Amino acid sequence: MLLSFIILDNDMLMPGPITMQLLEALLPLFDHACAKLSPVQPMLRSFVLPSIQNNWQIQLISILLFRTLLTLPQEKDKKALKTPLRQSLLPLFFHCHDEKRLVAQASQETLLGVAEFLKRRDLERLVKRQNLWMFSECLLAEDRSRAAEHLRRALPYLQSPQESLRAAAIRFMGMAGRHLRGKKEELQLICTALEPQTEDISSAVSEVALETLYVLRALQSERYSLFQRLQDQLRRAWRARPRLAGLGWLRCCSSAET
Repeated sequence: MLLSFIILDNDMLMPGPITMQLLEALLPLFDHACAKLSPVQPMLRSFVLPSIQNNWQIQLISILLFRTLLTLPQEKDKKALKTPLRQSLLPLFFHCHDEKRLVAQASQETLLGVAEFLKRRDLERLVKRQNLWMFSECLLAEDRSRAAEHLRRALPYLQSPQESLRAAAIRFMGMAGRHLRGKKEELQLICTALEPQTEDISSAVSEVALETLYVLRALQSERYSLFQRLQDQLRRAWRARPRLAGLGWLRCCSSAET
């Protein structure tokens, strides 16, 4: 908090190297309140969670300070800051699902600020519309070679004490798996990580894990062509929707007349 006040009160133009160091130091603090504890251990969680829940303020202040730093660099220093900002996209996306409303709100506002800084108009629009799952799909699709990297960075969120973050991590890993079709080692990594989640203390999380495992195992066994054909059929139906809608209307009319 003191660091925030110093930066804001002086309204300073901060040198690029110092801004870079601060951004990199703040990134790990986004997950300060996340427990390194399996959600299938409820007895142990009951002892640890009270101390964890007191730390969400550090998350909030770190995210807010990160957003403030985006407004300080000089134009000539902005290019060098793109790497830590790209690394912040996934953690901020996950914390948009945070159970703490203030953390979720700050994450979404900071995510929008990062997208604007990176001049990613496509991501800006999705954040403004709160279409976060399309945001994550766009993030995965823009560079398929980084899907495995995104996957590994999502793994720790499976151990979050928050049900919403565990569920978001599982869904994201399922989406990442579809971009890793044919890469059996990476797919096996996801399946191995998700298997314990099928016994999660939350029935909602365990159901999402089971559904995701079903799809990923189909990908592993190269039976995805069935899913792909269905996807293609749905795409064709979507493109033809005005014509189909008209035909449906005509059939309704003819049925009514008879």
